[in-house]
Amino acid sequence: MGHLDHAAFGLLTPVLSYAMAVIGAALGLRCTVRALGTSGRSRRNWLITAASAIGTGIWTMHFVAMLGFAVRGTDIRYNVPLTILSLLVAMLVVGAGVFCVGYGFGRDRVTALLVGGLTTGLGVASMHYLGMAALRLHGSVHYDPLLVALSVGIAVVAATAALWAALNIKSPIAVAVASLVMGAAVSSMHYTGMLAVSVQVEPSGGELPGATAMQFIFPLAVGLGSYLFVTSAFVALSPTERERAAYTSAERPAEAVPAAAATAPAARPASTTNVTNITTNATA
Repeated sequence: MGHLDHAAFGLLTPVLSYAMAVIGAALGLRCTVRALGTSGRSRRNWLITAASAIGTGIWTMHFVAMLGFAVRGTDIRYNVPLTILSLLVAMLVVGAGVFCVGYGFGRDRVTALLVGGLTTGLGVASMHYLGMAALRLHGSVHYDPLLVALSVGIAVVAATAALWAALNIKSPIAVAVASLVMGAAVSSMHYTGMLAVSVQVEPSGGELPGATAMQFIFPLAVGLGSYLFVTSAFVALSPTERERAAYTSAERPAEAVPAAAATAPAARPASTTNVTNITTNATA
């Protein structure tokens, strides 16, 4: 069996991957909260942003952590199409769960939460194991079924808890705390899944197919991480529906004053009134 190192760069990759998971969770939860306060096209757009944020966050978390993964006795490469597919699956399946909560919230809250949590959790687990399927090395990879099942269970519980937070927690501080917990849960799922891995190294002088982590994973992770930061700034700066309503109501009195002034009868000049009174007296 090959010796596995899950933190070849020390604490750098675990800490950075956790930060990515937290940012993705915070942005996804915040967008879901915004979506539940709107309707129509606006709700759909917020839910799409939430799905892309959570999917991007967990994918970036996984592959940043994988930058620190090494196996003694073999190089590691990644299959590019499978790696991209894992990102798409994360966004699509997580999106299905988020939309289930976003549109089923008003009908049956418990069912929407359970179905959404299950779907989102399976999306997280699918992304992880598709990403592992993209791994290329000299040897074969094996999994402990019990630890795999445990990692999937952690993903489902974490996703359900995150969606519950989106439905019940509104304040930014509470969302931040929920995001820290969600990030820890996603990281726990990842490293539980990695504990399930064992590698039988088969030394070979042949060239491995695929791209190295620095050739492909690192640039893509940096790009997606930048997307998370930019989108977070946009969401933080964009006004909520309550703020827009308050701004609109504040504008209405200001508009009403000129309108009232325009419709009021014009006052007669004082001189005209005096001349009229003198003429009336003279006639009398």
